[in-house]
Amino acid sequence: MQPYKSTVNSGVLAYDVGDDRIKIKFLDGTIYLYTYQSAGEENVEQMKTLAQNGRGLTTFINQFVRDQYAIKVNQ
Repeated sequence: MQPYKSTVNSGVLAYDVGDDRIKIKFLDGTIYLYTYQSAGEENVEQMKTLAQNGRGLTTFINQFVRDQYAIKVNQ
């Protein structure tokens, strides 16, 4: 996973992108997998962009895709 490089305090620690998915690791260690199928292609692509830019990912997740994950893994 790549570190999420936000300049503000964020709930996101790291992320990993694939062709049709993104994994998000939060500060508590929980990892969420969002896929085209679970959250929609447009949302996943937006999350990838925000993750790579290091800005706005937590807000986007909270506002648009909070519960649309495919898998949740508690660490």
